Amino acid sequence: MVAQASVGDLSVGLYAWSRNLLPIVVSKSGNPQSRDLVLQLVEKILSTPKARAVLVNGAVRKGERLIPPPALETLIRVTFPPSSARVKATERFEAIYPILREVALGGSPGSKAMKQVSQQIFNFAIIAAGEDNPGVSKEAASIALWCFNQSTECYKLWEKVYQENIVASVAILKELSDDWKEQATKLSPYEPLREILKNFRQKNEKALTTETDAARQVLVKDADKYCKIISGRVSRGHGCKSFLTFTVLAVAVGAVVFYPNMESLDFKKLAVVFNSQF
Repeated sequence: MVAQASVGDLSVGLYAWSRNLLPIVVSKSGNPQSRDLVLQLVEKILSTPKARAVLVNGAVRKGERLIPPPALETLIRVTFPPSSARVKATERFEAIYPILREVALGGSPGSKAMKQVSQQIFNFAIIAAGEDNPGVSKEAASIALWCFNQSTECYKLWEKVYQENIVASVAILKELSDDWKEQATKLSPYEPLREILKNFRQKNEKALTTETDAARQVLVKDADKYCKIISGRVSRGHGCKSFLTFTVLAVAVGAVVFYPNMESLDFKKLAVVFNSQF
């Protein structure tokens, strides 16, 4: 049925695959033969000319996501298993995961639906980021950063579970610190991030004075280390922008004072040039 659907409409085929066949891979009844069939079907869908463009652009169909959050979580787990649990199918999932991830995270940025789905995704990402599996943890942390870019409400969700998920919080903070060059523009403006880091540092300070478990103390110290690093970066960015704002305004005021009749000065263009820097 899924194969027939995908012949006429790739989106319908992937929609059916993610809901009806992908779960078989992680079910108790799953075996190498069933995994092979499940993979064959999705590989056929993705090998179709222009499949990526069609599926990413149509990631949401009539209000339904082609790959819903639970399916994305399953994909993460089958693509990044512990090294001891790797099977022949793992490499095949690794090959198709980037496109499927793109479809799972596709949609209209800033839309109400996108904000809602990012919060759903964050709820499993914060758990997965704390698991004792480096592959799953790193990928989940990366996806958590994507969630912050889609909805600042995810920062609030994070704050609520920050301490009880301290391992995951460290993983997310580390990912943000390590990938700052890539994330810096995506997470701008920094006010929500700056505020959440300030709150985290207060929590860390309190935990370090009351926490008796040595292992958790180490984790809190790691978290605070990354909070300091990231706080420094967002503070520098804020300071630089404030300085440039002052400089541009000073130049403009000076021009008016010394050249009151200078008709050639186009303040609209000046504003555009300034805004383009940020």
